[in-house]
Amino acid sequence: MSTTTSPTQVHCRAWQSPLAWLVLMGVLALGLSLDLSLKYWSFAHVALVPAEFRDGQINIPRHDPIRIIPGVLNLHLVKNEGAVFGIGANQRMFFIVFTIGALAAALLVFARWTGRGAWLAHIAIGLILAGGLGNLYDRLRFSVVRDFMHMLPGWKLPWGWHWPGGSTEIFPWVFNVADVMLLFGMGMLMLHINRAEKRRKLDKATTSQAPQQGQPESA
Repeated sequence: MSTTTSPTQVHCRAWQSPLAWLVLMGVLALGLSLDLSLKYWSFAHVALVPAEFRDGQINIPRHDPIRIIPGVLNLHLVKNEGAVFGIGANQRMFFIVFTIGALAAALLVFARWTGRGAWLAHIAIGLILAGGLGNLYDRLRFSVVRDFMHMLPGWKLPWGWHWPGGSTEIFPWVFNVADVMLLFGMGMLMLHINRAEKRRKLDKATTSQAPQQGQPESA
C-alpha cells in the first residue's frame, strides 16, 4: 500500500482546516475576553470609586496606584489617545482605520500563507486579532483606549537621561493586556517566519545536493 502523501495534503492551507480555524478562533475568543474583562474590572475597582462613562467620555477619579508587585507592577488608570504604549496621540480615526486594515491583513496571512499545521503562526495571529479587536472596541466605544498596567514604577533612567516627553522613568508608559498580546503575537509570528525561512533554505539545499533522477551517484 502506498504511503505517498499527496501535494494537496502537504500544501493544505489553513483556511481549509477546521482545526486551524478552531485554534485561531479559540485564542481570539480567550484573549479578547481576558482583555475586556480586565479592563472592566480595573476601571471599576482600582480607584476608590468606579470610573464613569458619561457623554462619550471616561472620567477617571483621582486615585493612588495599587501595587501588585512592589517595584515591578502597579495598577493605575489612564486614558490612552494613542497606540501601543501611548504612541501617536490624538489620531483616533487613523488608528481605527489602520487597525481594521491590520486585522484584515492578519486574516489574509492566516488563510493564504500558513499551512494547517503552522500552530505557532495560528496562535500568534489569534493573539494579534484579540489585541487589535480589544483596543478597537475601546476606540469605538470610548474614543480612547483603557490602560491600567504600569511596569517598573519609580525606576529612573541613569545619568540624568530622560525620554523626549521629559519623563525620567525607565518605563513611563501605562498599557493593557491587548498591548501585551499584540507584542507577543508579533514576536511569535516573526519567530514562525524565521523558522519557515530556515526550513525553506534547508529544503532547497537538500534538493540541490540530491543526485538528479536517472544519474548514478558517484562512488
